[in-house]
Amino acid sequence: MGLSVWQLLIIAAVILVLFGRGKISEMMGDFGKGVKSFKQGMAEDEKAADNPRIESQRIEGPSHDAKPAGETVREPTSTDKS
Repeated sequence: MGLSVWQLLIIAAVILVLFGRGKISEMMGDFGKGVKSFKQGMAEDEKAADNPRIESQRIEGPSHDAKPAGETVREPTSTDKS
């Protein structure tokens, strides 16, 4: 009860009509770029594991003690009446 060649051709024709030839080739290109990027990431992870001197780069947020950018703190003076 498998799909025959004619059924597969009809399904392929319907897909081409719905998505168009350009959209399918664009999707396949994006899929290929994703696979390539995944393979590069795996290779970088293996390289980092093989060489312990290479440390992974981490992006850290500001510490809790840090002041927001652009904010200035005015030191109290002896003329302030508080």
